[in-house]
Amino acid sequence: MSTWVGIGRSEIGLVRTMNQDAFATLDPLGLWAVADGMGGHVGGEIAAQTAIASITAQAQLSADMLRQGHTTPPTFLADAIMQAHHAILGRVRLEPKLRGMGTTIVLLYIETTEVLTAHLGHLGDSRAYRFRSGTLTPLTRDHTLIEKYLDRGILTPKTARTHPERHVLTQALGMSGPLKPSISSYPLEPDDLLLLCSDGLTKMMEDDDIQDIFKAGKGDPIRTCDRLIGESLDRGGTDNVTVVVIAHT
Repeated sequence: MSTWVGIGRSEIGLVRTMNQDAFATLDPLGLWAVADGMGGHVGGEIAAQTAIASITAQAQLSADMLRQGHTTPPTFLADAIMQAHHAILGRVRLEPKLRGMGTTIVLLYIETTEVLTAHLGHLGDSRAYRFRSGTLTPLTRDHTLIEKYLDRGILTPKTARTHPERHVLTQALGMSGPLKPSISSYPLEPDDLLLLCSDGLTKMMEDDDIQDIFKAGKGDPIRTCDRLIGESLDRGGTDNVTVVVIAHT
C-alpha cells in the first residue's frame, strides 16, 4: 500500500501580530488541509481552527466508509467542507461578536486503492499544486473577484497581479449566501510532490519561483517546505504563511 506523508509548517510572518492560518497533516487517513482565516482580531484564528477541527473529526468518522467504498472521496470532501462551514456559523451563533469571521480551505485526499488519485476540495484562495518531472502545475483556481474579472476579459494576468481587489474572496467558509466548493480529481504518480499553501506564500512568490524551490529540493519535502517558508519571509513576510508538502515514501 502506498504511504504519503505531509510536512507542514506555519509562520506568523514579519508584519502580522497573530497567526490566523491553520493546517492538518492526517497522514494515516490520507488527508491534508490548509485554512487561512479572516475577520476581526481573533475571528480569523478561531474560524481557521474551527474548520480544521471539524474536518479532522469528519475524516476520522468517515475513514472506514471511504476504505470500504461506502462513500466517494469527492462526496466526502464536499460534505466535510460544508460541515466545517456550519461549524463556523454555529460558533458565531454562540458568540455574536465573532460575526463576519470566515476562512479559506483547501483539502487533499489521496486515494491509493485501484488508481492513485489526488482528490481536492477548496473554497477561497488557498491553493494546491502538483510538482512532477520539474514542472509545477496549479490544481486549484482561486475564488476571488480577480478570477471573475479575468474570465470576463476585464483584466489581463499582468494587471491582475497588482489590482487593489486581488485578494477579495467570492467564496469562503462562514460567508453568507450559497457556497459551492470546487471539487476536482487528478491522477498521481509515485514521484509526484503536492503542495497546499495559504496566500501568504503566493503573495510573496510567483509560480515560477515556487517551481525553482521544488527543483532545488530534489524531492525532499522537509527541505522544500522549509525553503518555501524561508523565502517568503526573506521577501517581506507580509502575511501569515502556511505550507504543506506531501510526498510518497
